[in-house]
Amino acid sequence: MLKTTRKLIKKTAANLNISDDVLTRLLKVDKIHEFEIQLKSGKKFKAYRSQHNNRLGPYKGGIRFHPEVTAEEVEALSILMSFKCAAVGLPLGGGKGGISVNPKELNIDEIEELSRAYVKHLHPHIGPDKDVPAPDVNTNSQIIDWMVDEYSRQTNLETVASFTGKSLLKGGSHGREAATGYGGVIALNRYLELKNEQNKEISIAIQGFGKVGKFFARRSRPNWKITDVSDSSASLQNSQGLDIDELIKFKNDGKSFKDFSSATATVLKSNQIISADTDVLVPAALGNAITQNNAGLIKAKIIVELANGPVTEPAFRILDKKGVTVLPDIIANAGGVIVSYLEWQQNLNHEKWPVEKVESRLKMYIEKAIETVYSVSKSDKVSIKEAALRVAIKRLI
Repeated sequence: MLKTTRKLIKKTAANLNISDDVLTRLLKVDKIHEFEIQLKSGKKFKAYRSQHNNRLGPYKGGIRFHPEVTAEEVEALSILMSFKCAAVGLPLGGGKGGISVNPKELNIDEIEELSRAYVKHLHPHIGPDKDVPAPDVNTNSQIIDWMVDEYSRQTNLETVASFTGKSLLKGGSHGREAATGYGGVIALNRYLELKNEQNKEISIAIQGFGKVGKFFARRSRPNWKITDVSDSSASLQNSQGLDIDELIKFKNDGKSFKDFSSATATVLKSNQIISADTDVLVPAALGNAITQNNAGLIKAKIIVELANGPVTEPAFRILDKKGVTVLPDIIANAGGVIVSYLEWQQNLNHEKWPVEKVESRLKMYIEKAIETVYSVSKSDKVSIKEAALRVAIKRLI
């Protein structure tokens, strides 16, 4: 991921005639914290926090608990976060953290101990005006609540603005759960409006029907038909449109699509979602889902990057030549960090906004970002994806 991220940025910087010295400074991470956590049980885990660039404001980014977390991964994601915040106009920098652990192998007490130990080590380097972490893969509002409490214990500061993604009762924001999926809906809708295609009926395939994919489907426009969805086990298809409420209930019951048995959908192999005959493809699962090996199979004319880095750089070159528009992750999936920023603002001002106000602000940020990159794409004669990077780079330097 880090290699792909750097390659895309370097290519865009070269097209902007940015000097090597400036580019080196742009890509340099301010600080990577690497340390080890040992639990009372004796179990040991490697932990990380990457702080990329705080030129625009405090570092911002999630904390993930996953066995494959590495220093390289959090560094790449912190760089992406800097560009994401810059692209959508947030006064925040890029950060990312994580612990190399499979949380399924720990009991609830060990997860709390691990969460608090992470903050005990990092508390001098984070805080409302330094670095404001949030949940990510395998972390949630309960874990963040523990971290907020530990930060207050370590610093004697009674503030809930030290982290975002908290539970509603502990200072969290309305609208956070749906933010990433709904942000993708806003991005696609505004792009179609700019092309005067907002009233056309379009078909959509969603790769990855987890929390983000579900909310994208749930908040889709009436003239958008979700015909294909997938999880890691299988994909489902109905050319007339799938019953989204039925699928959400099915997944919420902990079931896999390979076990779906209903006249409302045909069960196919999971990877067949990539070649679905739809207008729009929404990769909402993992990074590197679309590579040079499968990019040629894509029939969709628009890709909405709801996952982080789902389209590799070689795949993007293939898609660009085919005339496929990629709405980039640094805008399309920025809903989460935007609502995190809004939560932080509410905490700093001791306010609690209704969901309508939160979603109105979210819509404003995403739409303005799409309008800006669409304009740059037209004026500079570049793709939407490169236009987004151009806007971010200019703001960061």
